[in-house]
Amino acid sequence: MAHDASHYLLVPELVLTPTSAEEVAGAFRAARAARRPVTFRSGGTSLSGQAISDSVLVDTRRHFRRIEADDRGAQVTAEPGATVRQVNTRLARHGRKLGPDPASEIACTVGGVVNNNSSGMACGTHHNTYRTLVSMRLVLPSGTVLDTGAPDADAVLREKEPALHDGLLALRERLLASEESVAEIRRQFAMKNTMGYGINALIDFDRPADILAHLVVGSEGTLAFVAEATFETVEVLPQAATGLLVFADLAAATAALPALVEAGLATVELLDAASLRVAQTGTTVPAEIAAVDVDRHAALLVEVQAASSDELAASTSRCGDLFASLPLTAPAELTTDPDRRAALWHVRKGLYAAVAGARPSGTTALLEDVVVPVDRLGETCARLAELFAAHEYADSVIFGHAKDGNIHFLLSERFDDPACVERYVRFTADLVDLILGQGGSLKAEHGTGRIMAPFVQRQYGDELYAVMAEIKRLVDPDGLLNPGVVLSDDPDSYLRHLKSVPTVEPEVDRCVECGYCEPVCPSKDLTTTPRQRIVLRRELAAAEASGDPRQVQLAAELRRDYDYDGVQTCAVDGMCATACPVDINTGDLVRRLRAEQAGPGLQAAWSLAADHWAATARAGGAALTTADKLPTAAVTAATHTARRALGTDVVPRYDSALPPGGRARPRTTPRRPGSARETSVRPPPDDAVLFAACLGTLFAPERTGTDPGADRGIGATAALMRLARRAGVELTIPDGLDDLCCGTPWKSKGYIAGYRTMSERVLPILHAASDGGRLPVVADAASCTEGLRTMQDVISTVSTAGAAGNASTVAEAPGLTIVDAVVFARDLLPRLTVTARLGSIALHPTCSTTALGAGDALRDVAAAVAEEVYVPENWGCCAYAGDRGMLHPELTASATAAEAAEIGSRPFDAYASANRTCELGMTTATGRPYRHILELLEEATRA
Repeated sequence: MAHDASHYLLVPELVLTPTSAEEVAGAFRAARAARRPVTFRSGGTSLSGQAISDSVLVDTRRHFRRIEADDRGAQVTAEPGATVRQVNTRLARHGRKLGPDPASEIACTVGGVVNNNSSGMACGTHHNTYRTLVSMRLVLPSGTVLDTGAPDADAVLREKEPALHDGLLALRERLLASEESVAEIRRQFAMKNTMGYGINALIDFDRPADILAHLVVGSEGTLAFVAEATFETVEVLPQAATGLLVFADLAAATAALPALVEAGLATVELLDAASLRVAQTGTTVPAEIAAVDVDRHAALLVEVQAASSDELAASTSRCGDLFASLPLTAPAELTTDPDRRAALWHVRKGLYAAVAGARPSGTTALLEDVVVPVDRLGETCARLAELFAAHEYADSVIFGHAKDGNIHFLLSERFDDPACVERYVRFTADLVDLILGQGGSLKAEHGTGRIMAPFVQRQYGDELYAVMAEIKRLVDPDGLLNPGVVLSDDPDSYLRHLKSVPTVEPEVDRCVECGYCEPVCPSKDLTTTPRQRIVLRRELAAAEASGDPRQVQLAAELRRDYDYDGVQTCAVDGMCATACPVDINTGDLVRRLRAEQAGPGLQAAWSLAADHWAATARAGGAALTTADKLPTAAVTAATHTARRALGTDVVPRYDSALPPGGRARPRTTPRRPGSARETSVRPPPDDAVLFAACLGTLFAPERTGTDPGADRGIGATAALMRLARRAGVELTIPDGLDDLCCGTPWKSKGYIAGYRTMSERVLPILHAASDGGRLPVVADAASCTEGLRTMQDVISTVSTAGAAGNASTVAEAPGLTIVDAVVFARDLLPRLTVTARLGSIALHPTCSTTALGAGDALRDVAAAVAEEVYVPENWGCCAYAGDRGMLHPELTASATAAEAAEIGSRPFDAYASANRTCELGMTTATGRPYRHILELLEEATRA
């Protein structure tokens, strides 16, 4: 919990996870008695050092996640632990969203949005937190709980906090008496500005309760705890077109801004040459960026938004005329294609972490944001680039919200080198001179934090700074909340507690600790998140390298605890990689650690299983069938004893929710006369090879209803075969299918030899069965589809690298097209007739369907089966992860808790997923029978 996205590091004495505003009030009283400061942490995306503490850290993310919208979505109330994305997901059904639109919306929380006065790419100063706030429920340092939206809020404030109530009125009168002060405040806050306190509240509002609420906006946890906030939402304009305008240099790009702003574009995002180069190194690069032969180029990512297609067409046409008049290096096009638009925005939203991830190993990333009047942006960018050169900050980048005059820039620095720290001091001094000389603000949207607190007085002058200091004294007279943040009398405080980043291991050295991965991690509420797994590895490396006996002892304790918290309870589901802007899959690290920890006995046992997989899978299924017939208590007790003796990460736990064993996999099928194998004529594109997952052998299908006596379904394999037959599609079964597996059990556990054995068997057989790769291979479990694709990629990579062994023979089987059965079934829909449609389906996407990009196909198939398809807003990976849910059922219970509660709030006609183990996890979590979506499609299309 010490680590966040900033370049500061403090280790808290104590971490609290309160569950209510009243518990926070109690914590305030206890902290005051103990004379311990209190700091709040939500998402940890804070970049300016405002969410760290060496005293009491209050984690507001764990329990404060409630979201409630009114009937039309015009207003929404959210607690501080809910992320912006979660709130917007709740509002999407109403066509509404929050006004603030930070690029970190996947991870940043409402608590952070309020306390940093977040804005973003499109909202400017009109729809930021300050402008869209309706009211708050606050806990003041005294312990007073105040709902500023209550009709009697001001009376309550006057009664319980008379000095604060009267003091705010006195400060308002003081400012209004000075025309100079009012003019300066208006000038400062006409721009995006999160420097110091939002003293514009003193002149914008006349009721102390409202003044206080808006002073808390942007106060970075130094004035009060925000237990909940209510916002006016904004309309989601459903029509949008996005494009990239490429210019020869920054000067040309910024010179075009006035015309673009006047044209009313929703967003105008700047990317300088260095940003474009980094974007070109991504795993997926939009064609518009890939086409640029970057020299001194700069680009503006622009978007037009409209309420209707006609309005969008008119706006797009006007923009086309405007673009034609600009000195672009290539013609620009506004596209409405969702994939192309998403690709462009993925680059922009992940640019900070992508650039930071490309920094030299061992350096710390500093992302700063400043704002100047738009007409001074070009000169500011040019002079900023000169500062980079003068202070030898190579590869620094400039990007940001150009239409607001708000730019971000990133530096990489080594804070373990005194000479580098001195360079940073000199650069900061020059930066302050530059921005204030341009009439700008040193902080636009990331918050003052520790990094700019010493410079607040210089930006505002003595009088307005004195007003800010008085606000702090009135609200927090004991200095309880987050000292050293927003205001600081120590001119060097921004140089204290700087974070160094040791080189640890290549899988994770790129990590910038941004926390984007945390909301999607299934273990986040049980043990550790990907960010925490990484920073713990860094702490281990630093402690072991220190030579200090106390640090060495600490390292030993961390290493001991890390086995369960960091290794055993990682689902290795890859969801972190779907959120990480620098493509880190922390599962790669965990798999390697598991491989290092796996003893020779387990390695040999799993290698033997790979050599005899057909017998192993049948034995596993038979064991479950036998257990199903025995008293549950006896089997559970036996596995409990074995787990205690051999380890909880070795022996699965049995319980009554597990089904008996499944059916044998289908046998090899001859191709029909005239097929490709017999005639060498290219087959119809819809014929395929069926890779029936061994999950069907291990686990019987789910029951068709909640009644314990209900029949079991036919399973995904049989369902797919019947659907193909109805659609006139031939499925070929590979030779020796019983002995084949996608390799995931070995790879996820780190059993390298067994994984190679299986890979060297599977890929050549599939190559032959698919007629040299001409037929697609269809896997009927999403995890197996992903496993086969990974197997092909891994073996191809190893072969290309010239590894020893039989890699060369495996390399002869490239080019397999691995298709998930759900995607395959969607393509069959035009040939199928739905005869019995359900009313509603609760649908659980899997981590594999997400990684495969098969989510739309899953929803399309479900929509063919039912009138209503309900994907829970709290959907997430179930963490069953093969056998992980049997080894550590507490992991799946934690991962599915929120989704299970949501599903339990109403009945559905059916419950579906796309992977047998995920069905097991969700059935256990909800008590509802989750079945493969193909089973439901097969039943719906019976004659």
